[in-house]
Amino acid sequence: MSYPLDREVDHLLNPHRSDWGKALAGLEACEQDWFTARLKRFAGDLFDGFSAVYGERADFQALRHRLLVLLAGAFADRPKVLRKHDLERSMRPDWFQDPHIVGYVAYADRFGGDLKGVRDHLDYLSEMGVNYLHLMPLLKSREDENDGGYAVTDYREIDPAVGDLRALEGLSASLRQRGISLCLDLVINHVAREHPWAVAARARDPRYQAYFHMFEDRVLPDAYERSLPEVFPEAAPGNFIWDRMSGRWVWTTFNSYQWDLNWTNPEVFFEFLEIIFFLAAKGVDIFRLDAIAFIWKRLGTDCQNQPEVHAITQALRAAVRIVAPAVVFKAEAIVGPQQLAAYLGVGDRAGKVSDLAYHNSLMVQIWSSLASRDTRLMTQALRVLPEKPPSTSWTTYLRCHDDIGWAIDDQDAAAVGLSGEAHRRFLSDYYAGFFPGSHARGLVFQENPKTGDRRISGTA
Repeated sequence: MSYPLDREVDHLLNPHRSDWGKALAGLEACEQDWFTARLKRFAGDLFDGFSAVYGERADFQALRHRLLVLLAGAFADRPKVLRKHDLERSMRPDWFQDPHIVGYVAYADRFGGDLKGVRDHLDYLSEMGVNYLHLMPLLKSREDENDGGYAVTDYREIDPAVGDLRALEGLSASLRQRGISLCLDLVINHVAREHPWAVAARARDPRYQAYFHMFEDRVLPDAYERSLPEVFPEAAPGNFIWDRMSGRWVWTTFNSYQWDLNWTNPEVFFEFLEIIFFLAAKGVDIFRLDAIAFIWKRLGTDCQNQPEVHAITQALRAAVRIVAPAVVFKAEAIVGPQQLAAYLGVGDRAGKVSDLAYHNSLMVQIWSSLASRDTRLMTQALRVLPEKPPSTSWTTYLRCHDDIGWAIDDQDAAAVGLSGEAHRRFLSDYYAGFFPGSHARGLVFQENPKTGDRRISGTA
């Protein structure tokens, strides 16, 4: 159902309004009509998600108007060749559901040396039938340890070791000509300690301290820790670090140099929306939303899979549908089977959250079946997996760059006569080569002695 435009939206759509006129000045009338039609179509999804998170704020009306003006400006700035790309994709919005979509994932430096080298090897990808290229993190990250590029210091710059923005635009243009979609990582849960936002926060700038979860004492961190798991219990135990420069405890879910962002602050939402539009204007077709499950914090929970995560993603996706409808979102939600479908949208948000999501459950069940020589658990787990919305698609895969966390549901295991805890322990033993008769040579990753949880790293 289209959103019943209120006076504020009608006012913005008035071509005589100054901020609207400035934003769209110089565009052809038909282009203005495209934007207006998409705004009317997706305003409901946009405001539903945005208001679910920020609607109780006293300045909500001003935030909503700011959002609409931002969309008009981003559309006006979108390169003409990409607006044509948008129109073509709009004629086939299910393009990413084509059964012939084949993805290829690589680090630019390992594959071609740099972005120019990747561009020089596109014949190889085309010959294999690849039409989806995910280049692993290539935005500028910290020079020291950087979690494989997932500790970003600048979302608007490329790692100089692989190229620059001009090289990215050239590569994306060449990929488009071949019908290959470009996917890049967008790290939305955290930034590097060296990111300008964090640098300003460490200098005790209150505006930027509000971009992060920072605490003067351990009262709230200790309260949160009672229900929080540890992602890297060996390398980075706990979820908070003391930062001497700011005089604050800082939330760091992953590593001490990766500072979690505070999405309750609408400034963070606006920052990332502008980043998405900036990178989309360089030709990025798919954004892999890294660590999306973690972005909303709630006391007394594990701070994953909170409903605000899906509201935020819906608002971001609706904004992108209005400005750059060729672009799709892929959720990197490595969560339990019953939580997975929500990242594509269920209930009132069905089909409105992300377009793609990793089918983590299928990947885990494949390895489980290979180790046990038994497909009963796989059959049970896939049978009770919530249905995905028909307008979305799973990204199916056997392995990726990450470790495997054994997302075996205890109820699924019990339904086929297994203990979930015992089966997870067996899988870790098997793929580490500890189980008698196993030929696997995986590496135990981040064993948690308190819970017994273990993950496995390895290749197929």
